[in-house]
Amino acid sequence: MTYNAPAVRSHFPSLDTGLAHFDGPGGTQTPRQVGAAIALTLTRPLSNRGTRSLPERNADDAVTGFRAAMGDLLNADPAGIIYGRSATAITYDFSHHLSHGWGPGDEIVVTRLDHDSNIRPWVQAAERAGATVRWVDFDPATGELTADAVAAVVTENTQFVAVTGASNLIGTRPPISEIARVVHGVGALLWVDGVHSTAHANVDLEALGADFFVCSPYKFLGPHCGVLAASPELLETIHPGKLLPSSDAVPERFEFGTLPYEMMAGVTAAVDFLAALVPADLGVAETLTRRELLVRSALGREEHESQLLARLESGLADLASVTVHSRAADRTPTLLLTFAGASAADASQFLFERRILAPAGSFYAIEASRHLGLGDDGGLRIGLAPYNTAGDVDRLLVAIEDFLAS
Repeated sequence: MTYNAPAVRSHFPSLDTGLAHFDGPGGTQTPRQVGAAIALTLTRPLSNRGTRSLPERNADDAVTGFRAAMGDLLNADPAGIIYGRSATAITYDFSHHLSHGWGPGDEIVVTRLDHDSNIRPWVQAAERAGATVRWVDFDPATGELTADAVAAVVTENTQFVAVTGASNLIGTRPPISEIARVVHGVGALLWVDGVHSTAHANVDLEALGADFFVCSPYKFLGPHCGVLAASPELLETIHPGKLLPSSDAVPERFEFGTLPYEMMAGVTAAVDFLAALVPADLGVAETLTRRELLVRSALGREEHESQLLARLESGLADLASVTVHSRAADRTPTLLLTFAGASAADASQFLFERRILAPAGSFYAIEASRHLGLGDDGGLRIGLAPYNTAGDVDRLLVAIEDFLAS
C-alpha cells in the first residue's frame, strides 16, 4: 500500500514548529480537522440533547455521531459505547461498579505488563471487597506475556481478569483472543486496556473476545477523553449509582452529568480522519463503509510504522552502548532504551535540546519497569506515529550517536 506521510503531515499545524515528535505514546498531535470540529460544535447553536430545536438536535447529533464513529473504529455496537473523562476515570468507575459482587474467596487477576491504571483500580477494589489478587508475570528477557501464563494463574474462583492490549512501555501485544478463551473458560470477565494498542492496529472487539475494551482518543489524533466499548447486553446487567432523574438507559446510565458535545464531535472527526488515510491507489474509497475504510487505513499505517521501526532498529543495532528492552515478536512501534554509563533522563534532555521529543521514565507502567530491572526510572521511550517520517528517524539516530559520543 502507498502511504503518503508528507501529505498526512500537512494536516497537523503543530508540526510546523520543526520539532520531531517521538512522544506519541503519551499523546499524539492533532490534525486541524479535529480542532475545527470541536470549535464548530461549540460555536453553532447548542443546548442539551433533544429533537425539537436545532440546538437540541446539534447536541444529540454529536452524541450519536460519536457512538457510531467509535463503534466503527472498534467494530463494536454503538449502543455499548461509553464516553468518559479519561481511560483511568472509566476504569476507576467500573472498578466500583463491577466489584459490588466480589467477596472473600473470589480472585481478581492483573498483570505486571500493564499501565498502573489497569492494575491499581482493580487491586484497590479487590482489597475493599476482601477478594484475592493474583498476578500474571511477563518474561523480562523477551517481553512476552502469553495465554499460558494467564492460564497458570486463573482458577474456578477467578471473577475478573485485566490485561493490556499493548504495553505502553515496551510495546508488547499479548495474544488477547487466546487469553479471552482462557478467561471465559473459567467463567470470568475480561477487561482490556486498549489505550496504546488502538493507535497502532485495527481493533475488532468481537474477534478479540474482550468483554470490556477501553481506549483514549488522544492517543490516536483525537481530543483528551476516554471511551469504553462493551456489549449493551452486558452493560444492562451493571447498575451504577445515579441521580434520581438521570436516564437509566444503556449507555447513558454510565455517563454522569451533561456530556461535552464538542469533545465527542472531536472524536468523530479523528475517526473520520483515520478513515480518510486509505492509500489513494486503491481507488475504491467511495464504495466502502467507514469501518472498511478504517481497516484498510490501519493496514496502511501499520506498514508505514513498521518500515520506520525497521529503519530505527537497524540504526540502533550498530550502537553497542544502547540496550533495547522492546523485544516481543508482536509489538507496537514503541521502543524502550537504556544506555551504558548514562541515564535515560540525560538522553532525553540531550535530544530535547536538538528539538527531538522522546521522553524518559516508566510512564505509569511502574510494575513493568520494576520487572524489567529498571526500577522506577524506566528508560527512554521512542514511539512512532502516523506523521513520522524516515527523515525523523535518521535525525533521531544521529542525535543518539552524538549523545553517546558526548
